Amino acid sequence: MGKRLYVGNLSYDSTEDSVRQAFSEDGRSVQDVHIMTDRETGRPRGFGFVEMATDGDAQAAIQALDGQALDGRNITVNEARERTARGGGGGGGGGGGRW
Repeated sequence: MGKRLYVGNLSYDSTEDSVRQAFSEDGRSVQDVHIMTDRETGRPRGFGFVEMATDGDAQAAIQALDGQALDGRNITVNEARERTARGGGGGGGGGGGRW
C-alpha cells in the first residue's frame, strides 16, 4: 500500500486547507495536499492527491473518508496509481491530396 491517495469528486470550493483538515482528523498525519487545476483557466479540476505520513494513516483515511461528504460533495478516496505513459502526439489528419 502506498502513502499517496487519489481524491476524486472534490467540490470546486474545496481548498488544500479544507482537504488537509479532513484527512488529518482522528490523529492522521498529512504530509502534502495538491488539488489539480486547469492550466488555462486556473480553476480546480475536481480531483487531487494527498500524501499521508504512513501506510497506516493512508489506509485509515481511505476507510474513514471514501464516500463521505466534504464541502458538499461525496468524495472518492483510494490509493493513487502510478501514471501510465500516454501514446505519442495525435496526428494532424490528411490533406485530402489537393494541390
